[in-house]
Amino acid sequence: MTTLRISSRFNGPPDSGNGGYVAGLLAERSDHDVVTVVLRNPAPLEVPLLVRDGGLFHDETLIAQSSAGEFEYEVPPPVSHAVAAAARSGYQSSELFGRCFGCGILREDGLRIQPGVVGEGVVAAAWTPDGTVPVGAPLLWAAMDCPGGWSVPEMFERPAVLGSMTAAVHDLPAPGEDCVVVGVFHTQNGRKARTSTALYGADERLLGRAEQIWIRIAS
Repeated sequence: MTTLRISSRFNGPPDSGNGGYVAGLLAERSDHDVVTVVLRNPAPLEVPLLVRDGGLFHDETLIAQSSAGEFEYEVPPPVSHAVAAAARSGYQSSELFGRCFGCGILREDGLRIQPGVVGEGVVAAAWTPDGTVPVGAPLLWAAMDCPGGWSVPEMFERPAVLGSMTAAVHDLPAPGEDCVVVGVFHTQNGRKARTSTALYGADERLLGRAEQIWIRIAS
């Protein structure tokens, strides 16, 4: 058993952990190459969390559960860094996500990944890891999280939170390397939407890929 503590820096919604980062923390403790993490409850910040039998617990409350995963969709193709950087001008955020570690525009110490539309159902964002957070699975899972969400139609008007994420990390970027994250919307059924993301390095090598299920927040 392992005890973790999620720093308040790594929030998604204001009082809980960023879904991708939390999932990545759990996934890096798995022996599987492709890992699915289902998020059951918001991850509290700055408290001890226990990893047990592939699950992340706060006391007896199950926060997330990991298992072997598999992909359903093709890897989103790369987008040039210039196109991804220009797309940022079309990014919209919201009060709910303005301070998100992944995509919040009100954060100076976040990833500031701000995806903009580059095609039908496709968004992209430029991202450069600054070296203030160790470059490993949790950081890459966090980077691949939000772009999937922002590919979902009407995400600004009808926000959704991450329900589950399946991902694999193939390589790590160097601090200061110009990267691109691509997000693709696939389907929506009721409150559930399915997306995929891919993270590319400066030479367009595939650093990681992911698929997500998003759950619309009930109005």
